[in-house]
Amino acid sequence: MAKKLYVGNLPYSTTEDNLRNHFADYGNVVSAKIIFNRETGDSKGFGFIEMSNDEEATAAIAGTNGREFEGRQLRVNEAMDKPRRDHPSGGGYGNNW
Repeated sequence: MAKKLYVGNLPYSTTEDNLRNHFADYGNVVSAKIIFNRETGDSKGFGFIEMSNDEEATAAIAGTNGREFEGRQLRVNEAMDKPRRDHPSGGGYGNNW
């Protein structure tokens, strides 16, 4: 089963292909995604890598966390699922009167 990794402190100029190639040394990269600001289109400096199994993910963390990539020291760990926020009123102040 694939394992998703958080990759932080990315150079703002890096591409998803560069990120994918960097992690390919540790196994099969299922996906590589850099997160961008929706309004400006600029990189937010972090992204996610999905490795095909736990062993490859563990090797990728050990081999890249704290190591330099394109001039910056990466922060790599297992990604945590972001809790969903349920807003039945659609956000804002709601109708809780």
